[in-house]
Amino acid sequence: QVQLVESGGGSVQAGGSLRLSCAASGSIFCCSDMGWYRQAPGKERELVATISSGGSTNYADSVKDRFTLSRDNAKNTVYLQMDSLKPEDTAVYYCYARSLMFGIITDYWGQGTQVTASS
Repeated sequence: QVQLVESGGGSVQAGGSLRLSCAASGSIFCCSDMGWYRQAPGKERELVATISSGGSTNYADSVKDRFTLSRDNAKNTVYLQMDSLKPEDTAVYYCYARSLMFGIITDYWGQGTQVTASS
């Protein structure tokens, strides 16, 4: 079983920055992909960014050029640097990790951390 521990959420003024961290533990088979999704009130959960174990990244168009996702494989930890935050970035951000064990894929989610950017 994989545990994901998130940190770094908070409130900032629009244009400000925040850094989220997510550390995975509990399984030697984790993690292939890791990243972040977010969910705003009344909306579906959506992709923010993901990163493979090899370092390939995928970003939502809405955050490209403002957010940067990085990964420390030795620590099984991902970092989301969020710059130039906008009010529309306000949401609960969920860490995501994928485990691949003997061909079986399992996705894990963190408990969520609130990010608020106020105008």
